[in-house]
Amino acid sequence: MTDAAATSSRAPVLPRRNPLGILLRGALIGIVETVPGVSGGTVALVTGIYDDLIGAGHHAAAAARVLLTGPDRLAGARKELVAVPWRLVIPLLIGMVAAVLTVAGPIGRLVETHPQTMRALFFGLVAGSVLVPVRLSGGAWRRAELLRFGAGALGGLLLSSLPVTALEPSPWIVAPAAAIAVCALVLPGVSGSFLLLSFGLYQPTLQAVDERDLGYIAWFGLWALVGLVVMVRLMRHLLVRHHRGTMVVLAGVMIGALRSLWPWQDASGGLQGPGAQWLSLLAVAVIGVLAVQLLVLLEARRAPDQAAADGTDDAHR
Repeated sequence: MTDAAATSSRAPVLPRRNPLGILLRGALIGIVETVPGVSGGTVALVTGIYDDLIGAGHHAAAAARVLLTGPDRLAGARKELVAVPWRLVIPLLIGMVAAVLTVAGPIGRLVETHPQTMRALFFGLVAGSVLVPVRLSGGAWRRAELLRFGAGALGGLLLSSLPVTALEPSPWIVAPAAAIAVCALVLPGVSGSFLLLSFGLYQPTLQAVDERDLGYIAWFGLWALVGLVVMVRLMRHLLVRHHRGTMVVLAGVMIGALRSLWPWQDASGGLQGPGAQWLSLLAVAVIGVLAVQLLVLLEARRAPDQAAADGTDDAHR
């Protein structure tokens, strides 16, 4: 076996992370995925695992493709599966599933009973997260980057302004809705829950999870997986070939999508001016911004410490 072949068949070397920390990241992603207007991809971006997750999804999808189409189905699939960072993926999935199964119902009820406060909190969380793709883009934007940012903001605004419809949750309606909504796991700023809300499938989906409707959950999960594979392949290509431009566009999408989290809205989702409780809601939003910045600070401090530890380990080998 050549050195190149040996390297490609080994699992990628990722920063060592505490499994409990990964579990908590997964729980956060699972929680925000139940809230209209918030994207699990935003959490992954803020907590420093976004690129790793895209890479993991790419190798998992490649394994499934090789297993189905060949050549060398078993050997090819095994090679791709070895490249998946399972020590990241497994605890992350456990945290996500546990959070969705335990808090999907309560979070949905909380959003219903305290809509303004919850929107204000998540408005602050997402607004504070925008600085992450801006920093990852490298800064010093030129005219081309400003145009990309504007296009992303417009796209996010349009997606978050979709009118609410009331579709019957039949299998052939659930299938495309699940495939589209799962994009939020991959695309920061776009909320899968908000898209489900726009399709009129938000409450039926939360109810199915809360009541353990396995038929609905399995069908939804199947088509969500299809949508996830497509989006992962697209984002992998963009991050590898156009990383700076992709981060600029994502920052714009996150800004535009804040429209869906504006605290003051009427029953149909139309925007309204600030009400009497604007000061308390502003404080809630500021708490959200500070919480995200604290996470970013902790992640930034952890990265150099981890690099130093890895360098010490390499020196001892």
